[in-house]
Amino acid sequence: MSDPITATGVGGAAGWKLLGGAAGAGAIGAGLASIVVMCITTPRSPKEWAVGLVSTVVGSIGGGSAVIMKFGLQSWAHDPFGLVATLGLVFSCGLPAWSIVRWAFNWIEKRKDKDLAEVVQDARDAMVGAKNG
Repeated sequence: MSDPITATGVGGAAGWKLLGGAAGAGAIGAGLASIVVMCITTPRSPKEWAVGLVSTVVGSIGGGSAVIMKFGLQSWAHDPFGLVATLGLVFSCGLPAWSIVRWAFNWIEKRKDKDLAEVVQDARDAMVGAKNG
């Protein structure tokens, strides 16, 4: 019978290899970003919590991978320190996602009683005001 600690370590290493080192680093970064964002801006309801979690994870993974592709940083995945840097990059990309989604939903919520034409006009007015301001 094998030693449980050694068997667990081997199983963990095999699991990390199965996930793919870079994908695992991305998942850790996305998870940590979600925790930080949820602690800073506490969700007001379980629905908002779920939306925040999903948007932060998607923002982390999608934004992080876009930055990695844009700057050609794929070679970082071959080095343990590069994986740590990738984790930090993915983490950073997820932080603004929850805020952006929350702002968008708050903007929409204020206009929930308006019809589509009024909402579109509000959006146009906001963009023109931002351009001129």
